[in-house]
Amino acid sequence: MATWIIETITALGYAGIFLLMLLESVFPPIPSELIIPFAGYSAATGALDLWLVLLAATAGAVVGMLPWYLAGRLFGLGRVRTLADRHGRWLTLNAAEVDTATGWFRRFGPVIVLAGRLIPLIRTLISIPAGLARMPLWHFLAFSTLGAFTWNAILVGAGFILAEHYDRVETWLDPGTTIVLGVVVLTYLYRIVTWRPGRLD
Repeated sequence: MATWIIETITALGYAGIFLLMLLESVFPPIPSELIIPFAGYSAATGALDLWLVLLAATAGAVVGMLPWYLAGRLFGLGRVRTLADRHGRWLTLNAAEVDTATGWFRRFGPVIVLAGRLIPLIRTLISIPAGLARMPLWHFLAFSTLGAFTWNAILVGAGFILAEHYDRVETWLDPGTTIVLGVVVLTYLYRIVTWRPGRLD
């Protein structure tokens, strides 16, 4: 997977970073922790511009969050809960979990959109209750952009720091990413097999 990420960024540059981060936001098993450090490394070598890397990564992440937000906003809580219990197996989401995520949003408000960007899986799913709560679009975009930019800056910085030792890092990073992806896939399959609908009122 690491090789595929490197090849995509090398071949497409900023557009590749944008597309990878968009996919990461729509489909959580593609983790940004495996994407952005490579982009930071490319910036450290002079192949890409640091600020354009951050802008492309942040734009891709935010655009990828929008479908989840719009789904929550357009369908409403009742319909989302029904859809989650009828068709949520493949998203490993049921009505009870929709209620839990919505409760988090109601308790913490916009802060959870900002902080949630730093937490794998939550960074995508928190967009749904934001839409359900009809959070103003510009609020959602502002907090999502700030959270995504902060997280991307941390990962780009890591890529910068590791640039001088990339030859050492590469020897364990590719097997490491394969293991991480394997764990994610197995967890996803487990969730599919054990998925049960929540109780609809």
